[in-house]
Amino acid sequence: MHRPEYPRPQLVRDSWLNLNGEWAFEFDDNNIGLKQGWYKSPNFSKKIQVPFAYQTKYSGINDPSFHDYCWYHRTFEIPAQMKDKQIILHFGAVDYLAHIYVNGQLVGTHEGGHTAFSFDITPYLTGKTESLTLRVYDPSTDETIPRGKQFWQEESAGIWYTRTTGIWQTVWLEALDETHIKWIRFTPDIDNGDIEIEWELAGEFLGKQVELDISFKGQQIAKQQLSIMESYTKCAINLFGMKVFRTTMHGHGWQWTPENPNLYDITIKVLKENTELDKINAYFGMRKIHTENGMVYLNNRPYYQKLVLDQGYWPEGLLTAPTDDALKLDIELAKQAGFNGCRKHQKVEDPRFLYWADKLGYLVWGECAAPPSFNQTAVARLTREWIEIIERDYNHPCIVTWVPVNESWGVSNLNYVKQQADHTMGLYYLIKSLDKTRLVISNDGWEMTKTDICAIHNYRHGQKNEIEKYEHYKTNIATKENILAARPNDRNTYVDGYTYQGEPILLTEMGGIGLKVGEDSGWGHTFANSLEEYLDDYKRVMEAIFASKVLFGYVYTQLTDIEQEINGILTYDRKPKCDLAIINALNNMWHVDTI
Repeated sequence: MHRPEYPRPQLVRDSWLNLNGEWAFEFDDNNIGLKQGWYKSPNFSKKIQVPFAYQTKYSGINDPSFHDYCWYHRTFEIPAQMKDKQIILHFGAVDYLAHIYVNGQLVGTHEGGHTAFSFDITPYLTGKTESLTLRVYDPSTDETIPRGKQFWQEESAGIWYTRTTGIWQTVWLEALDETHIKWIRFTPDIDNGDIEIEWELAGEFLGKQVELDISFKGQQIAKQQLSIMESYTKCAINLFGMKVFRTTMHGHGWQWTPENPNLYDITIKVLKENTELDKINAYFGMRKIHTENGMVYLNNRPYYQKLVLDQGYWPEGLLTAPTDDALKLDIELAKQAGFNGCRKHQKVEDPRFLYWADKLGYLVWGECAAPPSFNQTAVARLTREWIEIIERDYNHPCIVTWVPVNESWGVSNLNYVKQQADHTMGLYYLIKSLDKTRLVISNDGWEMTKTDICAIHNYRHGQKNEIEKYEHYKTNIATKENILAARPNDRNTYVDGYTYQGEPILLTEMGGIGLKVGEDSGWGHTFANSLEEYLDDYKRVMEAIFASKVLFGYVYTQLTDIEQEINGILTYDRKPKCDLAIINALNNMWHVDTI
């Protein structure tokens, strides 16, 4: 259960070594390890299964209590085929502040619990058995850290769950030539049929060539070789070639949609004359998202989004999926239930999830873990994470929207404190400056400033016998005037001084119907006492949504039960609470006369 699959599916190289598995481990509750030099002579008493956090069952430790400092250690040897190369050490994610030591020497540090980082460890290697030590600091009660749903108290409660500390995504080594591709970005332009490709080379680049070889479903459609004059290069390659069938969205066109998740394979080589210095296998999708006339458009056609809130927790792994197949299964089950995508809530998800979303055809709204409180430290921490999020995930066609703030978390007074409203504006424009290809929501739920989608949360559909409350719910979401004026959470839709500017209106959290299965207990926004009542409640919620004259999509809460929440369509261990074909029919009742 150590997650052996290649961890970066968007940019694949052949020469790599997975470092997951059993590591030595130690808690450092008195914070003495640094002073005593544990990084020089690690002698730890526990064993942990990486990449699972110590709070999880799969880690082998399963201790949910506070331990703000902890240490990891393992040894490794560089395989013969990787020797005489630059060795890069990669971490998928470590929560929260990591110090990395190789053979007793500090290689570097990284702050931020949800994004990837790497170091060139070549100068620190001995050529024999190598020692890798990691010190982690994760302050359990610090509310300026982007922590998402990780609770700052010891016991889970309400909407807050068990914390994740330390390594929770794959650790791996990669062997590179001195001259190699540092990064590469694919920007689709479906209006002109072009894919814009840009990259940067590390090392000596003069006299080198970069070869691009693009194929679609096994058919080579472009091959190009460029002589490199600068470390940074950008080029555009036309893929559609004035052929109408390639541009068609419906049927078997060459664009990416949830219904037809067409992907292009690309091989990028760095050459010195006829010698191959670097080779990457990658993929991209030709996909465009924009808004117009109060609607969201996918590839220049209106597209109604039927999304599910997905928080990405597992009972025995918390933020870490037990297997790659588990990530794939979540998407498959959601699609079986009639959803065409998800809002990945308060989590920067494993790249393997995004890979399966790309492959299977599944829209993703990328979110981040929010800090609960606001000050300059929280602003800096969140800003850095967003820069790294977009750097890591830019190339995934499945991602169509970024959500930097949710329900005013971390900016709870933004309607009265201009600095907090300015922070949401700053995040909106920061993300726009880094990524011109996606939509951005300044504050999902209420109290929006500048935003590409008017994103509203409303769970007030009431219990089955609360007819007046249900009628009020239907009225509140029926028209543009009503939905903008309603205050379902006693919060203004827009911050004072900001107004609706014609953006599409989506109900981005709703439903949340609780249903107890077996011995599970917990809460939902409303509660059904039987499966029959649950389906009836789901149906009447969807009837209200599809009766609305203004909504252009929704996000149902939620995909799975989590800890004390039992409002999932699936149980926490991914068992459907009912036949998903019934949920599918209800999600598509706009197009179906009877259920």
